[in-house]
Amino acid sequence: MTILAFVAIQNLESEQAFVWFGAILAGSIASVSIAHLVRAAPQGFVRELIYAGGGSYLILAVASIFVFWKG
Repeated sequence: MTILAFVAIQNLESEQAFVWFGAILAGSIASVSIAHLVRAAPQGFVRELIYAGGGSYLILAVASIFVFWKG
């Protein structure tokens, strides 16, 4: 989800792209939360939130380098 969201906003100017990064992070956490609500399985919930948030931060860190490099 994070990669697809970044691909969608990569054509924006760098200031606008960085504004969307917070929404992308929130969306990744929300999608994990919704998946656990639908599954109704509490096992591993916190671990999956950490993985989703950490993975999103990593992807957006690489995306930030791309945005700075682009212009």
